[in-house]
Amino acid sequence: MATQTPTQRAAAARRAAATRKRNAAKRSASTARSSARRTTGSASVTAERTADAATTQLGAVATSAERVLFTAVGAVATAADAVKHTASTYTNSRRLARRLDEFELRGARLLDRTQRKARSRAR
Repeated sequence: MATQTPTQRAAAARRAAATRKRNAAKRSASTARSSARRTTGSASVTAERTADAATTQLGAVATSAERVLFTAVGAVATAADAVKHTASTYTNSRRLARRLDEFELRGARLLDRTQRKARSRAR
């Protein structure tokens, strides 16, 4: 299993807590129904637990939405950094010359490699 980020761990913990609270609310509701004839106190406890479970579930949904937002903002920031780096490279003549030399060397290597492969296949 892949390692989880702290945000993913927190979201999983909130989902698990929401499930536990929901299950406790269901158990409490069942108990309350069976003893409702004797007391009204457990019904209020059940209502409180159900509301608490709903709040916890809402927190888990909010954490998931937060992750989506963070991912989008991170992607935009990465793209902005790439544009900034590219702009700084191509607006400086010394950096531009160096980058063009890199392209030239890479192209020469690629063509040489291709020619060697073609010659070896021809034999």
